[in-house]
Formats: sequence, C-alpha cells, structure tokens
Amino acid sequence: MKPFVGSMDKQTLKNNYFRKVLFTGKHAQLVVMSLKPKEEIGNEVHKHVDQFFRLEAGEAKFVFNGKEKHIVKNGDAVIVPAGTFHNVINKSKTKKLKLYTIYSPPNHPPGTIHKTKADAEEAERRKHH
Repeated sequence: MKPFVGSMDKQTLKNNYFRKVLFTGKHAQLVVMSLKPKEEIGNEVHKHVDQFFRLEAGEAKFVFNGKEKHIVKNGDAVIVPAGTFHNVINKSKTKKLKLYTIYSPPNHPPGTIHKTKADAEEAERRKHH
C-alpha cells in the first residue's frame, strides 16, 4: 500500500463524480465527492465508521439524526461520529458542491468510483442483497 500525497483542493475541485475513492488504508479511506445542484447524499448511518468532511466549494446543509441542522461553507469541516444519522444537501440551485471525506475505518471497496448518485444507490442495493 502506497501513501497518498496530493493537493486536496485540486483533487476535490476537479472531481465530477458523485464518489471517487482516492486512498484506502487499513484504518482510513479518502474519498472526493461532487453533488449536483440541490442533490443530497441521502439520510444514512455508519454504525462503526467515523466520518470527516471538508467542503472545498459550495454550501451544504448537514442534517443530524433528522433534526439538528447546520449550514456548512467552503473551508468548513464536519465530523460525524459512528452511529449518527446524517444527510448532506447541496444548497445551491446552480453550482456543484465539492467536498472530500475521510472514513475511519474504510467504508467502500478500494478504488470505488460512483459516477452518479444512482450508481452509488445501485451499489448499496447490491451490497445488501
């Protein structure tokens, strides 16, 4: 396994895939994400995974456990503890939301690329059936 070295703002801003895994280690996974205008990740929970987010472009609404809401902007970071339901919603009607996230431990197979949210949802369906 090789270390990852790179400019996170450049990697994040040039990514146009919904989800792209850049690095998977034994204890952490680095992923860039791009959400279309008004798109959301969808309410989800990771029972055994802490998740760190950093926004590189745009503005998002983070919703925790269905009620606690926070507006997060470019340069802001969020950590979602394991077991917390969360959703990330792109607030813009015209611009993509660009962010990266670190899962600890890893949450997706190494090298995962979901070009669209629909691709990501299909992969989740296959994983649970």
